[in-house]
Amino acid sequence: MTTIAVLDHTNPQQLFPPLSSALSEPNGLLAVGGCLSTQRLLNAYRNGIFPWFSREDPILWWSPNPRLILLPHELHISRRLAKLLRQNKFQVTFNQAFEQVITCCATVRTDIQGTWITKEMHEAYVALHHEGFAQSVETWFENKLVGGFYGVKIGNVFFGESMFYTQTDASKVAFAQGIKHFRAQGIALIDCQVHSTHLISLGAKEISRDTFLQLLSVLC
Repeated sequence: MTTIAVLDHTNPQQLFPPLSSALSEPNGLLAVGGCLSTQRLLNAYRNGIFPWFSREDPILWWSPNPRLILLPHELHISRRLAKLLRQNKFQVTFNQAFEQVITCCATVRTDIQGTWITKEMHEAYVALHHEGFAQSVETWFENKLVGGFYGVKIGNVFFGESMFYTQTDASKVAFAQGIKHFRAQGIALIDCQVHSTHLISLGAKEISRDTFLQLLSVLC
C-alpha cells in the first residue's frame, strides 16, 4: 500500500516528494498538508504540481499523468467562435478584476457543482496576484463582468486554474482572446491540468507527465 507524503505546514521550503510516487488512483495525488504560501505554490507549479481540495479536505497536491496542455499556436478557433469574436459583442480585459474573477469562479461553480476555491485558496492566489504571478482575463458585457478565467504565469508558462461564465460564450471569448494575448507575451505553454472535452475541442492535448516536466524545465 502506497503511503502519501505529509507536508509540514511550518516549512514552506520543504521539497515535494518525487513525482514518481504520485498515485495512479486517484490520478496524480502526490502529497497532503503543508501550506499555501507564495513560496510553496511557486515551487509546486515549477515542478508540475498544483493544489486542489474541497472545504472538508486537508490541502491536497496533485501531478496527474497524462497532463492536458495547450500550445498557444495550436489554438483551434471554430467558425462559430471566429464569427463571435468578429462581432465584438464582449469587451475583454487583462488583470483588471482579478479578485472579482476568482470570486466568481468560486460562487458560480458552487451553484453548479461545488467549489474547491476555499477562503484559504482565494487568499493565497490574491497574494500571488499582488506578487505579479497570478493573472486574470475578464469578459464584460455592458460594463458587467460575465466571464473570465485566472491562473499562474511563471516564465513562459501559464498554469490555468479556473474559469466561469454567467452569459453564454463569455468564457469561450475570454479563453480565445486570452490565449492570443499570452502568445503575444511569449507564453509557449498553457497548462490545462486534466482532461476536458471542451478544451480539447479548442486544441488542447494530453502529454505524459515526463514530457510535461521536460517542457517546464525549459520554459519556467
